[in-house]
Amino acid sequence: MTDSPPRTTGRAGTRGTGRSLARRAELIAIGRKLFADTSYDALSMDDIARQAHVAKGLIYYYFKSKRGYYLAIVEDSVADLVTLAAGGLEAPPVERVHRTVDGYLRYAEGNQEAYRTIVSGGVGFDTQVQAIRDAVRETIVATIAEGAYGRRDIGALPRMGLLGWVCGVEGATLDWIDRPELSREAMRELLVKTLGGTMRVIEELEPAYLAPQPARRDA
Repeated sequence: MTDSPPRTTGRAGTRGTGRSLARRAELIAIGRKLFADTSYDALSMDDIARQAHVAKGLIYYYFKSKRGYYLAIVEDSVADLVTLAAGGLEAPPVERVHRTVDGYLRYAEGNQEAYRTIVSGGVGFDTQVQAIRDAVRETIVATIAEGAYGRRDIGALPRMGLLGWVCGVEGATLDWIDRPELSREAMRELLVKTLGGTMRVIEELEPAYLAPQPARRDA
């Protein structure tokens, strides 16, 4: 699954200069686009080096392997997405839900290649990549739960209901960035209202989890 790296000396972590960190970030930014446009298996390290206009050894120096490079790209993209979607903890609970959805859409709209890498990257079945994506979903579920129910630790049924909504959001958002016929505001309201419907179903099946009042009124 990976190309064999040449022998190198030193570790990327020992190069703590601003220049080396900037170089690493530049390689990750290039990789976001490469892996969004081309499948993981279709890109060799030679292809990556050629398109990035760098020596192949430099990529090995920072990331050790093609898989290490890909995982660094996914993890970096995930960090940006989570920062935007899970922010606003000081806001009232219901407003936090709106901010979460809006932040998620803002990220997808402004970082389309990176979003595609997170949700439908070109790598085949890879347990570590799947774990990264699953962690993003769980973070969004926990953020929504905290905004709606005042806590992140919820039961199996409401968790599954919210997870199903998040998976639906992923598919809808991928289509939206490909065909942006709706404004971000319209897309946000659509997703928030479908979330309200999900929460009402959760309450119907498990009454201890009351749907927030705006979900009752608006959705």
